[in-house]
Amino acid sequence: MDATKGGSAMAVQSGKRRRLRRVLGAGLVVAGGLVLVTAGANAAMWAMSSGHRSDVAAAPGVPVVIVPGARVATDGTPMAYLQGRLDVAIELVDAGKAGEILLSGDAGGTSGDEIASMTRYLLERGIDPAIVRSDGEGLSTRETCERARSIYGVERAIIVSQYQHLPRAVALCRAAGIEADGVVAYCDCRRSTEVRNNIREWLAAPKAVAEMVLR
Repeated sequence: MDATKGGSAMAVQSGKRRRLRRVLGAGLVVAGGLVLVTAGANAAMWAMSSGHRSDVAAAPGVPVVIVPGARVATDGTPMAYLQGRLDVAIELVDAGKAGEILLSGDAGGTSGDEIASMTRYLLERGIDPAIVRSDGEGLSTRETCERARSIYGVERAIIVSQYQHLPRAVALCRAAGIEADGVVAYCDCRRSTEVRNNIREWLAAPKAVAEMVLR
């Protein structure tokens, strides 16, 4: 092989390797930055809700308990996450710690009508329909909280959700002007479901922080 050509080929390969290292380095910097932002946002959610999360026994008395919607089964019954939230709401009412239940979810969701499913579940378990209010346009946690305050006039409430979601839910409700506490909901869930929802909540925190800063 001609020495000049061989040297040129080696220089080209060396240049490609340098460019690849630069790209990989930049990618690692970006990925590291995203991890730090996400971790910081999650820490902020937990800090903002600190002292405002409890179980049913330690929950304060409030006028309203807010139940955010979640997926329903094909037969229209609440799935494990939603059932756990509803069961805790029933316990709070039965214990005299909440006078009303505000159901907030997607009345036209792809998995079914969350509001109809939740309402039916509560009434079948003896909850008085007179104390149940419904918001079929609570399409996100932020909207649930903001609509509860601006449309339904909620000023003091408990919001019920699973431990992964609860810090974000409490923080968003308090940012919306509700004096909110959170109560941990049950979940008779598969391990894969818990892992999936942990990841979802971890990734949702930066958006929640941005919403609170920009609102």
